[in-house]
Amino acid sequence: MEVKAVGKYVRVQPRKVRILADEVRGTNALKAAALLRFHTSKGAAALRKVLISAIANAQENAQLSPEQLRISTIMVDEGPRLKRMRARAMGRGNKILKKTSHITVGVEDYDVEAKVKPHGTKAKPRPTLSGGRTKKTGPVVAEAPVAPVEPTVEEPTVEEVVVQEVAVETPAVETAPAAVEGEAK
Repeated sequence: MEVKAVGKYVRVQPRKVRILADEVRGTNALKAAALLRFHTSKGAAALRKVLISAIANAQENAQLSPEQLRISTIMVDEGPRLKRMRARAMGRGNKILKKTSHITVGVEDYDVEAKVKPHGTKAKPRPTLSGGRTKKTGPVVAEAPVAPVEPTVEEPTVEEVVVQEVAVETPAVETAPAAVEGEAK
């Protein structure tokens, strides 16, 4: 089912909007709205407004999911031209034609499919851990399992233990400075 939205008398040249319309025609509607949001042209903003209106129409009037909408048709027609005059030399004047556009966007519901890339070659076989022969290295030789090496801990000698015990048992003697002792007497 196709749902439409129309923007009339939009102050953008139709030629500039048609360039963008060709880029987004046939794509997912939400993805196209995201692309148009960051485009720098004035026509992209106008086209995005009409596209969002078409998405909202489909959601409210036809109860369609926005994620499953695709742009089916985009028509950009020329609206009425605004005629302006520019003064030139010797009393003459040049015409300035300011063009307008009528933008029509149609969205339709479609089934989203996961795309699978077709390829012409077969997948490479997965490597096996069996002891087979390989092209580059020759036959695979199984090695004997190696026992893990345990770290060795050195025990302290008797002299080191005695020196540590003596250092702990003897308290440090505190000596006061000589100047402080002389004042106390």
